[in-house]
Amino acid sequence: MTKLSVNINKIATLRNARGGNNPDLLKVAIDCERYGAEGITVHPRPDERHIRYQDVLDLKPILTTEFNIEGYPSEDFINLVTRVQPAQVTLVPDPPEALTSNAGWNTITHLSFLKEVISEFRRNNIRTSIFIETDLKMIEHARLTGTHRVELYTEGYASQYAKDREEAISPFVTAASLVQDLGMGLNAGHDLSLENLKFFHQQIPGLLEVSIGHALMCDALYFGLENTIQLYLRQLKE
Repeated sequence: MTKLSVNINKIATLRNARGGNNPDLLKVAIDCERYGAEGITVHPRPDERHIRYQDVLDLKPILTTEFNIEGYPSEDFINLVTRVQPAQVTLVPDPPEALTSNAGWNTITHLSFLKEVISEFRRNNIRTSIFIETDLKMIEHARLTGTHRVELYTEGYASQYAKDREEAISPFVTAASLVQDLGMGLNAGHDLSLENLKFFHQQIPGLLEVSIGHALMCDALYFGLENTIQLYLRQLKE
């Protein structure tokens, strides 16, 4: 079964827009779990424009599903993750000023750096995943980093889905097969939605987890959070 991890960054963005604690990020996270989410994802950035480092510390003791912390592995981020001890850390290559994650790791250029970072997380018994595109050479080198999993960056699939879904999924099928042949676990995320998630799931066997935030929160404005989470879970089970 593919797990649905709900990214709650947008809830923090809404809270921060007015100050105070409305909406209550911790309550939303608990409610997401209560509504069926099988994981909670956060992506703290250095400027704390959405998720704050304190949020990460506050979330850890109250969550009952898998906690996934995404981010660029700066010294502060590494220290936060090793302190919190989440189920999983997902390493992304985006710089602090990036609006959102927009590329996968160059695992050839950054091989030594990633190996060092991942070895630190392994020493702390934290499962690691690295954000990566469908380039087969990058996937081959991902295995050399020692990562447990990779997360396929699915923006390319999502942007081409409406035009030609078979063409859009093709490189992801090939990439997923190689990932699994190399003995790594497979996650996916970025721009997956109610429109394109079911087909992606059907075509990618062995998919362990999808992390979805923006589209899910947009849908929740119309359908409500509980109903929306159930709608996404349905795409992963049909």
